[in-house]
Formats: sequence, structure tokens, C-alpha cells
Amino acid sequence: MILLVDQLLECGALRFGDFTLTSGRKSRYYVDIKRASSRPEVLKEITRGFIEYGVDCDKVAGMELGAVALIVSYSLRTGKQFIIIRKGGREHGTKRKIEGEVLPGERILLLEDVVTSGGSVLEAIDRIEEAGGKVTSVLSVVDREEGGTEKVKERASFRSLVTAGELLKMAGDF
Repeated sequence: MILLVDQLLECGALRFGDFTLTSGRKSRYYVDIKRASSRPEVLKEITRGFIEYGVDCDKVAGMELGAVALIVSYSLRTGKQFIIIRKGGREHGTKRKIEGEVLPGERILLLEDVVTSGGSVLEAIDRIEEAGGKVTSVLSVVDREEGGTEKVKERASFRSLVTAGELLKMAGDF
């Protein structure tokens, strides 16, 4: 995945400063996969990496907003239907927490942009299971290596395309 690491660095997906992550943790760096996935050549490389893992599933899912481009790209390449999981659910219209259909017993591949604490992934797994599906695998673009993957692995198979350590090393931070 050297090409992907290079692409992530080249497009400015790795930024340094003072950041508060979704988990509430403070960090001196931020990995912005939305910035990367808005570039077709990077999105193609991410999707290729996910497909190479060869996960057998019925549908692909991801949490809004970070994973939407990832799941749509994966769906277009594989022909698998996708499911979007809302962070807070809707307060109007149908008030759905999930957009797309989850049938009982369906095997779901969950795609994530960055895993830190694992909280967003666990929330997504809970929502899919509430709807009757089973998350069998989770694939992430970046694993920040901050403990979240261990929590995720208690519920489903987990792999990432790149680790934060690999990104930081290539950026010359170490």
C-alpha cells in the first residue's frame, strides 16, 4: 500500500496541529480521508485495496459522512448494494437510522475511514444488528493504532489498508 500512503500524503490528508477527534481525544495530527476520497485517483486506490481483501458479503455499509464515498465506490465496483448508517438518526421524514435495506441474516461488510477508539464502528455494528444484519468484516482506510481495533475485533474481523505509524513514518515524523 505504498502507493496509497504516498497519495494520502500528497493530497494533504495527513495534517499536523491541535485536533479534537470524534472520540474526544486530542491529537497532534489528523487523517482526513474525506479530503483523500474526494480525489478520484485516491478513491480508486482505496477501493482497490478494499476489494483485494476479498471479503465475502451480501452488502456493504458505512457511517455518514466519512464512509459514504467509500461505500458508493465499492458498490459501483462490485455490484453490491450499500447501506448508509446515520450518526444520529433522522428527526423528520421516516426517522430512519439506516438508509438502504438490511434483510435478516445478511452478511455486511462495514467500511470506515479512520479507526481510533472504535466507537463509531461499534455504533454502526449495533445499528446493523438491530436491523437484522450481521457485520462479518470491518475494513478501514487507516488504523490510528489507539486501541479501537481491539474492541472492533471482539465483534467482527478487522483489517486496515494503512496504519497511522506507516503514514507518520513516511511523512518523516519519526
